[in-house]
Amino acid sequence: MAGNLLVSEEKLVPKSVKEMSIDGDEPPPDYKANGNSFGSKDSSAQVPIPIIDLSLLSSEGELEKLKSALSSAGCFQAIGHGMSSSYLDKIREVSKQFFELPEEEKQKYARAVNESEGYGNDIVVSDKQVLDWSYRLSLRVFPENKRRLSLWPKIPTDFSKILEEFSVKVKSMMEYLLRCMATSLNLEEGSFVDQFGEQPLMLARFNFYPPCSRPNLVLGVKPHTDRSGITVLLQDKEVKGLQVLIDDNWVNVPTIADALVVNLGDQMQIMSNGIFRSIMHRVVTNTEKMRMSVAMFNEPGPDNEIGPVEGLINESRPRLYRNVKNYGDINYKCYQEGKIALETVQITNNSNQK
Repeated sequence: MAGNLLVSEEKLVPKSVKEMSIDGDEPPPDYKANGNSFGSKDSSAQVPIPIIDLSLLSSEGELEKLKSALSSAGCFQAIGHGMSSSYLDKIREVSKQFFELPEEEKQKYARAVNESEGYGNDIVVSDKQVLDWSYRLSLRVFPENKRRLSLWPKIPTDFSKILEEFSVKVKSMMEYLLRCMATSLNLEEGSFVDQFGEQPLMLARFNFYPPCSRPNLVLGVKPHTDRSGITVLLQDKEVKGLQVLIDDNWVNVPTIADALVVNLGDQMQIMSNGIFRSIMHRVVTNTEKMRMSVAMFNEPGPDNEIGPVEGLINESRPRLYRNVKNYGDINYKCYQEGKIALETVQITNNSNQK
């Protein structure tokens, strides 16, 4: 993730998020959001998040629901994915077991300076960067030859086995969704899958959001769109926190025990020539409970050039985005600087440049 970025790690705080949470400290200025450039209002309105049954996507009706959900909300709750509630609980449990380990044990897997993988906080790329009230464990799971197994926790003892199994299941689910998404737009089934290349990247991120004394001032994750093509999220079973931006309102995403939240990232908005949405989202904090989640991000390899599928470009919908490689680095730097990454690859003169 940090590949070509100019990165500074000088923005240090005297205590970790966990220590500040335990002590009930007032968050330092570096963590305070100081208003929000995305979205005019906080909303508790119960705007329904679409629910899609993946086992029914062979039917025209469910396929149309998928197209509608991704063209409007940009996300949905996936059921019928073949993973039981008890299985998903096992993923949640092994995640919590890791985060409950003594800090010295977790530090064995600490993220190195200027590297994205491992345990810790975000890379600092800007002096203006607002820090997230969270810490996380990030691990590349695909391609297999890119795994850094020294960063995969040895405790719990079944962590690696469970992560491997879950990754294979989610990868299969994502590939199926990509084919269904293409079919829903009357494209060749492989139109999106092919742009990911033979060795697409998949990153697993285990997120931990401890309680915060000032949840009105601090965010678990700042507003952003994902750098991925597709993101699949296993939410905390009990504690809410994920919000999506719909019609300029922040909307809570409900927790459904056996559902996986699917949202599109910027690279799918580019490939679909703006038909499918990469949705802005954030994570809020609370004063009482820890929240955890597991996110799986899938994106083309950095050397793969992506761009709008030719079948989606016509006189009524001209090319909206130029072709681009290694979009992940562009997105990450823009995210930390509070910019909108898609705007940097958008074509404003409607020419067919690449």
